[in-house]
Amino acid sequence: MTRSVVRQITLGVYAPALVFEIGIGAIMPIIPLSATALGGSLATAGLLVALLGVGQIIGDVPAGALAARLGERNAMLVAASTSVVALAACALAPNLGVLGAGVLAVGATNAVFLLARQAYLTEVTSALQRARALSTLGGVQRIGAFIGPFLGAGIVYLFDLRGVYWLAVATSLAAGVVVLVVPDIAGADTRLRRDRAPVSLRRVLRDNAPVFRTLGFAVLAVSAVRASRQVVLPLWSEHLGFSPATTSLVFAVSGAVDMLLFYPAGYVMDRRGRLWIGIPSMLVLGGAILALPFGTTLAAVTAAAIVMGLGNGIGSGILMTLGADVAPAPVRAQFLGIWRVFADVGNAAGPLVVAAGAALGSLAAGIGAMGVVGLLAAGGLGRWAPRWSDHANRTTRRRAAERAAAVAAARGAEAAPEQGG
Repeated sequence: MTRSVVRQITLGVYAPALVFEIGIGAIMPIIPLSATALGGSLATAGLLVALLGVGQIIGDVPAGALAARLGERNAMLVAASTSVVALAACALAPNLGVLGAGVLAVGATNAVFLLARQAYLTEVTSALQRARALSTLGGVQRIGAFIGPFLGAGIVYLFDLRGVYWLAVATSLAAGVVVLVVPDIAGADTRLRRDRAPVSLRRVLRDNAPVFRTLGFAVLAVSAVRASRQVVLPLWSEHLGFSPATTSLVFAVSGAVDMLLFYPAGYVMDRRGRLWIGIPSMLVLGGAILALPFGTTLAAVTAAAIVMGLGNGIGSGILMTLGADVAPAPVRAQFLGIWRVFADVGNAAGPLVVAAGAALGSLAAGIGAMGVVGLLAAGGLGRWAPRWSDHANRTTRRRAAERAAAVAAARGAEAAPEQGG
Protein backbone atom coordinates (compact mmCIF):
# COMPACT_ATOMS: atom_id res chain seq x y z
CA MET A 1 0.00 0.00 0.00
CA THR A 2 1.21 3.52 -0.75
CA ARG A 3 1.58 6.10 1.99
CA SER A 4 -1.50 7.98 0.76
CA VAL A 5 -3.62 4.81 0.89
CA VAL A 6 -2.41 4.06 4.43
CA ARG A 7 -3.29 7.62 5.43
CA GLN A 8 -6.78 7.34 3.94
CA ILE A 9 -7.38 3.98 5.65
CA THR A 10 -6.17 5.40 8.96
CA LEU A 11 -8.42 8.44 8.71
CA GLY A 12 -11.39 6.80 6.99
CA VAL A 13 -11.51 3.45 8.84
CA TYR A 14 -9.32 3.24 11.93
CA ALA A 15 -10.05 6.71 13.33
CA PRO A 16 -13.86 6.40 13.16
CA ALA A 17 -13.62 2.81 14.42
CA LEU A 18 -11.68 3.97 17.48
CA VAL A 19 -14.05 6.83 18.21
CA PHE A 20 -17.18 4.73 17.65
CA GLU A 21 -15.93 1.92 19.90
CA ILE A 22 -15.05 4.37 22.67
CA GLY A 23 -18.75 5.25 22.83
CA ILE A 24 -19.86 1.61 22.80
CA GLY A 25 -17.30 0.73 25.46
CA ALA A 26 -18.43 3.64 27.63
CA ILE A 27 -22.09 2.59 27.74
CA MET A 28 -21.46 -1.13 28.33
CA PRO A 29 -21.11 -0.92 32.13
CA ILE A 30 -23.72 1.85 32.32
CA ILE A 31 -26.62 -0.08 30.75
CA PRO A 32 -27.31 -2.30 33.81
CA LEU A 33 -26.97 0.69 36.14
CA SER A 34 -29.49 2.63 34.04
CA ALA A 35 -31.87 -0.32 34.15
CA THR A 36 -31.82 -0.53 37.94
CA ALA A 37 -32.12 3.26 38.20
CA LEU A 38 -35.36 2.98 36.19
CA GLY A 39 -36.71 0.39 38.61
CA GLY A 40 -35.56 -2.83 36.98
CA SER A 41 -34.37 -5.90 38.86
CA LEU A 42 -30.89 -7.37 38.48
CA ALA A 43 -32.33 -9.98 36.12
CA THR A 44 -33.89 -7.23 34.00
CA ALA A 45 -30.59 -5.35 33.99
CA GLY A 46 -28.83 -8.46 32.70
CA LEU A 47 -31.45 -8.87 29.99
CA LEU A 48 -30.94 -5.30 28.81
CA VAL A 49 -27.19 -5.85 28.53
CA ALA A 50 -27.88 -8.99 26.48
CA LEU A 51 -30.06 -6.93 24.11
CA LEU A 52 -26.91 -5.24 22.78
CA GLY A 53 -25.67 -8.61 21.52
CA VAL A 54 -29.13 -9.63 20.34
CA GLY A 55 -29.39 -6.42 18.33
CA GLN A 56 -26.04 -7.15 16.74
CA ILE A 57 -27.13 -10.65 15.71
CA ILE A 58 -30.41 -9.30 14.31
CA GLY A 59 -28.52 -6.61 12.41
CA ASP A 60 -25.81 -8.80 10.85
CA VAL A 61 -27.66 -10.04 7.77
CA PRO A 62 -29.45 -6.73 7.02
CA ALA A 63 -26.06 -5.05 7.44
CA GLY A 64 -24.65 -7.11 4.59
CA ALA A 65 -27.61 -6.28 2.35
CA LEU A 66 -27.35 -2.58 3.24
CA ALA A 67 -23.63 -2.45 2.50
CA ALA A 68 -24.18 -4.27 -0.80
CA ARG A 69 -26.90 -1.84 -1.85
CA LEU A 70 -25.51 1.48 -0.60
CA GLY A 71 -21.79 0.81 -0.45
CA GLU A 72 -19.62 0.33 2.61
CA ARG A 73 -18.97 4.03 3.20
CA ASN A 74 -22.62 5.02 2.97
CA ALA A 75 -23.57 2.12 5.23
CA MET A 76 -21.18 3.46 7.87
CA LEU A 77 -22.84 6.87 7.60
CA VAL A 78 -26.29 5.32 8.03
CA ALA A 79 -25.06 3.34 11.04
CA ALA A 80 -23.50 6.38 12.71
CA SER A 81 -26.64 8.49 12.14
CA THR A 82 -28.98 5.79 13.45
CA SER A 83 -26.70 5.21 16.42
CA VAL A 84 -26.98 8.89 17.36
CA VAL A 85 -30.78 8.60 17.49
CA ALA A 86 -30.70 5.31 19.42
CA LEU A 87 -28.20 6.59 21.99
CA ALA A 88 -30.18 9.79 22.47
CA ALA A 89 -33.24 7.61 23.14
CA CYS A 90 -31.25 5.75 25.81
CA ALA A 91 -30.17 9.04 27.40
CA LEU A 92 -33.75 10.34 27.51
CA ALA A 93 -35.44 7.00 28.28
CA PRO A 94 -38.32 7.48 30.75
CA ASN A 95 -38.82 3.75 31.26
CA LEU A 96 -37.26 0.34 30.70
CA GLY A 97 -39.09 -0.23 27.41
CA VAL A 98 -37.54 2.80 25.72
CA LEU A 99 -34.12 1.98 27.16
CA GLY A 100 -34.37 -1.60 25.88
CA ALA A 101 -35.43 -0.48 22.40
CA GLY A 102 -32.54 1.97 22.29
CA VAL A 103 -30.00 -0.65 23.37
CA LEU A 104 -31.35 -3.10 20.78
CA ALA A 105 -31.01 -0.46 18.06
CA VAL A 106 -27.47 0.40 19.15
CA GLY A 107 -26.54 -3.26 18.78
CA ALA A 108 -27.98 -3.36 15.26
CA THR A 109 -26.16 -0.19 14.20
CA ASN A 110 -22.93 -1.58 15.64
CA ALA A 111 -23.38 -4.62 13.39
CA VAL A 112 -23.67 -2.37 10.33
CA PHE A 113 -20.63 -0.31 11.29
CA LEU A 114 -18.52 -3.40 12.00
CA LEU A 115 -19.41 -5.17 8.78
CA ALA A 116 -19.02 -2.08 6.59
CA ARG A 117 -15.51 -1.44 7.92
CA GLN A 118 -14.50 -5.06 7.40
CA ALA A 119 -15.90 -5.18 3.86
CA TYR A 120 -14.30 -1.84 2.95
CA LEU A 121 -10.85 -2.89 4.15
CA THR A 122 -11.20 -6.16 2.26
CA GLU A 123 -11.92 -4.20 -0.91
CA VAL A 124 -8.96 -1.82 -0.66
CA THR A 125 -6.18 -4.14 0.57
CA SER A 126 -4.43 -7.00 -1.20
CA ALA A 127 -4.64 -10.55 0.15
CA LEU A 128 -1.02 -10.39 1.32
CA GLN A 129 -1.68 -7.23 3.37
CA ARG A 130 -5.21 -8.10 4.44
CA ALA A 131 -4.43 -9.69 7.80
CA ARG A 132 -2.39 -6.71 8.99
CA ALA A 133 -5.16 -4.33 7.95
CA LEU A 134 -7.92 -6.35 9.62
CA SER A 135 -5.97 -7.26 12.76
CA THR A 136 -5.21 -3.57 13.17
CA LEU A 137 -8.93 -2.89 12.88
CA GLY A 138 -9.55 -5.49 15.59
CA GLY A 139 -6.85 -3.91 17.74
CA VAL A 140 -8.29 -0.43 17.30
CA GLN A 141 -11.71 -1.70 18.35
CA ARG A 142 -10.20 -3.25 21.50
CA ILE A 143 -8.37 -0.05 22.35
CA GLY A 144 -11.61 1.91 21.99
CA ALA A 145 -13.51 -0.57 24.15
CA PHE A 146 -10.70 -0.30 26.74
CA ILE A 147 -10.71 3.52 26.83
CA GLY A 148 -14.50 3.91 26.84
CA PRO A 149 -15.24 2.73 30.40
CA PHE A 150 -12.60 5.09 31.84
CA LEU A 151 -14.15 8.08 30.08
CA GLY A 152 -17.58 6.89 31.14
CA ALA A 153 -16.47 6.69 34.77
CA GLY A 154 -15.28 10.30 34.58
CA ILE A 155 -18.59 11.43 33.09
CA VAL A 156 -20.55 9.67 35.84
CA TYR A 157 -18.35 11.27 38.48
CA LEU A 158 -18.83 14.77 37.02
CA PHE A 159 -22.44 14.47 35.87
CA ASP A 160 -24.70 11.39 35.95
CA LEU A 161 -25.46 8.10 34.17
CA ARG A 162 -27.29 9.79 31.30
CA GLY A 163 -24.20 11.84 30.54
CA VAL A 164 -22.41 8.69 29.35
CA TYR A 165 -25.02 8.17 26.62
CA TRP A 166 -24.49 11.75 25.49
CA LEU A 167 -20.76 11.01 25.34
CA ALA A 168 -21.59 8.08 23.05
CA VAL A 169 -23.82 10.37 20.95
CA ALA A 170 -20.83 12.67 20.50
CA THR A 171 -18.49 9.81 19.53
CA SER A 172 -21.01 8.49 16.97
CA LEU A 173 -21.38 11.96 15.49
CA ALA A 174 -17.61 12.36 15.33
CA ALA A 175 -17.20 8.97 13.66
CA GLY A 176 -19.83 9.85 11.06
CA VAL A 177 -18.21 13.21 10.32
CA VAL A 178 -14.81 11.59 9.78
CA VAL A 179 -16.30 9.00 7.40
CA LEU A 180 -18.11 11.79 5.53
CA VAL A 181 -15.11 14.06 4.99
CA VAL A 182 -12.46 11.44 4.18
CA PRO A 183 -12.71 10.47 0.48
CA ASP A 184 -12.84 6.92 -0.84
CA ILE A 185 -9.68 5.27 -2.16
CA ALA A 186 -9.93 5.63 -5.93
CA GLY A 187 -13.56 4.55 -6.02
CA ALA A 188 -12.86 1.32 -4.16
CA ASP A 189 -16.29 1.37 -2.56
CA THR A 190 -17.99 0.89 -5.92
CA ARG A 191 -15.52 -0.63 -8.35
CA LEU A 192 -16.67 -4.23 -7.77
CA ARG A 193 -20.31 -3.24 -7.31
CA ARG A 194 -20.70 -1.44 -10.62
CA ASP A 195 -23.04 -3.19 -13.09
CA ARG A 196 -23.68 -5.97 -10.57
CA ALA A 197 -27.14 -7.56 -10.44
CA PRO A 198 -28.66 -7.91 -6.95
CA VAL A 199 -28.18 -11.36 -5.40
CA SER A 200 -30.71 -12.76 -2.93
CA LEU A 201 -29.73 -13.87 0.54
CA ARG A 202 -31.14 -17.32 -0.19
CA ARG A 203 -28.80 -17.72 -3.14
CA VAL A 204 -25.77 -16.59 -1.11
CA LEU A 205 -26.67 -19.16 1.56
CA ARG A 206 -27.20 -21.92 -1.01
CA ASP A 207 -24.06 -21.25 -3.01
CA ASN A 208 -21.85 -21.06 0.09
CA ALA A 209 -23.56 -23.67 2.28
CA PRO A 210 -20.49 -25.99 2.38
CA VAL A 211 -18.38 -23.15 3.82
CA PHE A 212 -20.96 -22.23 6.44
CA ARG A 213 -21.55 -25.87 7.44
CA THR A 214 -17.86 -26.43 8.14
CA LEU A 215 -15.71 -23.37 8.66
CA GLY A 216 -18.74 -21.43 9.89
CA PHE A 217 -19.10 -23.64 12.93
CA ALA A 218 -15.37 -23.40 13.64
CA VAL A 219 -15.87 -19.62 13.63
CA LEU A 220 -18.77 -20.01 16.08
CA ALA A 221 -16.56 -22.05 18.42
CA VAL A 222 -13.69 -19.55 18.22
CA SER A 223 -16.05 -16.68 19.04
CA ALA A 224 -17.60 -18.58 21.95
CA VAL A 225 -14.20 -19.23 23.53
CA ARG A 226 -13.05 -15.65 23.09
CA ALA A 227 -16.27 -14.24 24.55
CA SER A 228 -16.15 -16.61 27.52
CA ARG A 229 -12.84 -15.04 28.55
CA GLN A 230 -14.78 -11.88 29.46
CA VAL A 231 -16.83 -13.92 31.95
CA VAL A 232 -14.59 -16.62 33.39
CA LEU A 233 -12.04 -14.24 34.91
CA PRO A 234 -14.46 -12.09 36.95
CA LEU A 235 -16.62 -15.06 37.96
CA TRP A 236 -13.69 -17.19 39.13
CA SER A 237 -12.19 -14.21 40.95
CA GLU A 238 -15.52 -13.65 42.69
CA HIS A 239 -15.66 -17.36 43.53
CA LEU A 240 -12.27 -17.08 45.23
CA GLY A 241 -13.35 -14.01 47.19
CA PHE A 242 -11.12 -11.43 45.51
CA SER A 243 -12.20 -7.80 45.92
CA PRO A 244 -13.76 -5.98 42.94
CA ALA A 245 -10.67 -3.75 42.71
CA THR A 246 -8.36 -6.77 42.55
CA THR A 247 -10.56 -8.44 39.94
CA SER A 248 -10.57 -5.29 37.81
CA LEU A 249 -6.78 -5.05 38.02
CA VAL A 250 -6.32 -8.67 36.92
CA PHE A 251 -8.73 -8.12 34.04
CA ALA A 252 -6.91 -4.92 33.03
CA VAL A 253 -3.54 -6.71 32.95
CA SER A 254 -5.03 -9.39 30.68
CA GLY A 255 -6.52 -6.72 28.43
CA ALA A 256 -3.23 -4.84 28.20
CA VAL A 257 -1.40 -7.98 27.01
CA ASP A 258 -4.23 -8.57 24.53
CA MET A 259 -3.97 -5.08 23.00
CA LEU A 260 -0.21 -5.23 22.44
CA LEU A 261 -0.28 -8.12 19.99
CA PHE A 262 -2.67 -7.19 17.18
CA TYR A 263 -0.08 -6.00 14.65
CA PRO A 264 2.41 -8.87 15.14
CA ALA A 265 -0.53 -11.25 14.72
CA GLY A 266 -1.46 -9.71 11.39
CA TYR A 267 2.15 -9.72 10.22
CA VAL A 268 2.51 -13.45 10.88
CA MET A 269 -0.80 -14.22 9.15
CA ASP A 270 0.28 -12.31 6.07
CA ARG A 271 3.75 -13.85 5.96
CA ARG A 272 3.08 -17.44 7.05
CA GLY A 273 -0.64 -18.01 6.64
CA ARG A 274 -3.75 -17.75 8.78
CA LEU A 275 -3.34 -21.05 10.62
CA TRP A 276 0.02 -19.99 12.06
CA ILE A 277 -2.05 -17.67 14.26
CA GLY A 278 -5.50 -19.29 14.40
CA ILE A 279 -4.46 -22.67 15.83
CA PRO A 280 -1.93 -21.40 18.44
CA SER A 281 -4.42 -18.76 19.56
CA MET A 282 -7.08 -21.35 20.34
CA LEU A 283 -4.63 -23.80 21.92
CA VAL A 284 -3.21 -21.13 24.23
CA LEU A 285 -6.56 -19.54 25.09
CA GLY A 286 -8.34 -22.88 25.52
CA GLY A 287 -5.50 -24.26 27.62
CA ALA A 288 -5.45 -21.19 29.87
CA ILE A 289 -9.21 -21.40 30.41
CA LEU A 290 -8.88 -25.10 31.24
CA ALA A 291 -6.14 -24.30 33.76
CA LEU A 292 -8.01 -21.44 35.45
CA PRO A 293 -10.13 -23.59 37.83
CA PHE A 294 -6.92 -25.09 39.20
CA GLY A 295 -5.76 -21.61 40.26
CA THR A 296 -6.67 -20.76 43.84
CA THR A 297 -4.27 -17.88 44.52
CA LEU A 298 -4.04 -14.37 43.12
CA ALA A 299 -0.70 -15.18 41.48
CA ALA A 300 -2.12 -18.26 39.74
CA VAL A 301 -5.22 -16.44 38.50
CA THR A 302 -3.11 -13.52 37.28
CA ALA A 303 -0.81 -15.90 35.40
CA ALA A 304 -3.81 -17.56 33.75
CA ALA A 305 -5.23 -14.13 32.88
CA ILE A 306 -1.97 -13.08 31.22
CA VAL A 307 -1.88 -16.29 29.16
CA MET A 308 -5.52 -15.72 28.17
CA GLY A 309 -4.61 -12.21 27.02
CA LEU A 310 -1.71 -13.67 25.03
CA GLY A 311 -3.93 -16.29 23.38
CA ASN A 312 -6.66 -13.82 22.57
CA GLY A 313 -4.24 -11.13 21.43
CA ILE A 314 -2.36 -13.27 18.93
CA GLY A 315 -5.72 -14.17 17.40
CA SER A 316 -6.64 -10.55 16.75
CA GLY A 317 -8.34 -10.24 13.37
CA ILE A 318 -8.32 -13.96 12.57
CA LEU A 319 -12.08 -14.27 12.04
CA MET A 320 -12.34 -11.10 9.95
CA THR A 321 -9.35 -12.21 7.87
CA LEU A 322 -10.69 -15.71 7.24
CA GLY A 323 -14.07 -14.24 6.32
CA ALA A 324 -12.43 -11.88 3.86
CA ASP A 325 -10.39 -14.76 2.39
CA VAL A 326 -13.37 -17.00 1.67
CA ALA A 327 -15.99 -14.37 0.78
CA PRO A 328 -16.82 -14.39 -2.97
CA ALA A 329 -16.09 -10.91 -4.34
CA PRO A 330 -19.46 -10.43 -6.13
CA VAL A 331 -21.44 -11.02 -2.90
CA ARG A 332 -18.80 -10.10 -0.33
CA ALA A 333 -20.97 -7.87 1.87
CA GLN A 334 -23.89 -10.33 2.01
CA PHE A 335 -21.52 -13.23 2.71
CA LEU A 336 -19.80 -11.34 5.51
CA GLY A 337 -23.18 -10.51 7.03
CA ILE A 338 -23.96 -14.22 7.35
CA TRP A 339 -20.39 -14.89 8.51
CA ARG A 340 -20.85 -12.39 11.33
CA VAL A 341 -24.02 -14.19 12.46
CA PHE A 342 -21.88 -17.24 13.29
CA ALA A 343 -19.38 -15.05 15.14
CA ASP A 344 -22.03 -13.15 17.09
CA VAL A 345 -23.98 -16.28 18.02
CA GLY A 346 -20.72 -17.65 19.39
CA ASN A 347 -20.17 -14.41 21.32
CA ALA A 348 -23.55 -14.91 22.96
CA ALA A 349 -23.21 -18.66 23.51
CA GLY A 350 -19.82 -18.71 25.26
CA PRO A 351 -20.85 -16.78 28.39
CA LEU A 352 -24.14 -18.73 28.50
CA VAL A 353 -22.24 -22.04 28.77
CA VAL A 354 -20.22 -20.69 31.70
CA ALA A 355 -23.37 -19.30 33.33
CA ALA A 356 -25.15 -22.64 32.85
CA GLY A 357 -22.32 -24.43 34.65
CA ALA A 358 -22.57 -21.99 37.54
CA ALA A 359 -26.37 -22.37 37.68
CA LEU A 360 -26.02 -26.16 37.81
CA GLY A 361 -23.68 -25.87 40.76
CA SER A 362 -20.25 -26.15 39.15
CA LEU A 363 -18.64 -22.99 37.86
CA ALA A 364 -15.42 -24.95 37.31
CA ALA A 365 -17.26 -27.36 34.99
CA GLY A 366 -18.64 -24.48 32.91
CA ILE A 367 -15.18 -22.93 32.63
CA GLY A 368 -13.62 -26.29 31.77
CA ALA A 369 -16.22 -26.89 29.07
CA MET A 370 -15.21 -23.68 27.32
CA GLY A 371 -11.55 -24.69 27.55
CA VAL A 372 -12.41 -27.91 25.73
CA VAL A 373 -14.32 -25.91 23.11
CA GLY A 374 -11.13 -23.91 22.56
CA LEU A 375 -9.19 -27.07 21.76
CA LEU A 376 -11.98 -28.25 19.45
CA ALA A 377 -11.95 -24.84 17.74
CA ALA A 378 -8.23 -25.27 17.00
CA GLY A 379 -9.00 -28.64 15.43
CA GLY A 380 -11.86 -27.18 13.40
CA LEU A 381 -9.66 -24.43 12.01
CA GLY A 382 -6.93 -26.92 11.15
CA ARG A 383 -9.43 -29.20 9.41
CA TRP A 384 -11.49 -26.69 7.44
CA ALA A 385 -9.48 -23.51 6.86
CA PRO A 386 -7.08 -25.15 4.34
CA ARG A 387 -10.07 -26.42 2.36
CA TRP A 388 -11.58 -22.98 1.81
CA SER A 389 -8.81 -20.38 2.21
CA ASP A 390 -5.91 -20.10 -0.22
CA HIS A 391 -4.03 -18.25 2.52
CA ALA A 392 -4.47 -20.80 5.33
CA ASN A 393 -0.78 -21.76 5.18
CA ARG A 394 2.16 -21.92 2.77
CA THR A 395 0.96 -25.18 1.23
CA THR A 396 -2.42 -23.75 0.26
CA ARG A 397 -0.73 -20.65 -1.14
CA ARG A 398 1.61 -22.76 -3.26
CA ARG A 399 -1.28 -24.82 -4.60
CA ALA A 400 -3.26 -21.67 -5.38
CA ALA A 401 -0.27 -20.25 -7.27
CA GLU A 402 0.11 -23.51 -9.21
CA ARG A 403 -3.59 -23.45 -10.15
CA ALA A 404 -3.32 -19.84 -11.28
CA ALA A 405 -0.23 -20.64 -13.36
CA ALA A 406 -1.99 -23.62 -14.96
CA VAL A 407 -5.01 -21.48 -15.85
CA ALA A 408 -2.75 -18.79 -17.32
CA ALA A 409 -0.85 -21.40 -19.35
CA ALA A 410 -4.09 -22.90 -20.67
CA ARG A 411 -5.33 -19.48 -21.73
CA GLY A 412 -2.03 -18.79 -23.43
CA ALA A 413 -2.23 -22.11 -25.30
CA GLU A 414 -5.75 -21.30 -26.48
CA ALA A 415 -4.71 -17.86 -27.66
CA ALA A 416 -1.65 -19.08 -29.62
CA PRO A 417 -3.55 -20.87 -32.46
CA GLU A 418 -5.85 -17.90 -32.88
CA GLN A 419 -2.90 -15.55 -33.28
CA GLY A 420 -1.21 -17.94 -35.69
CA GLY A 421 -4.36 -18.20 -37.81
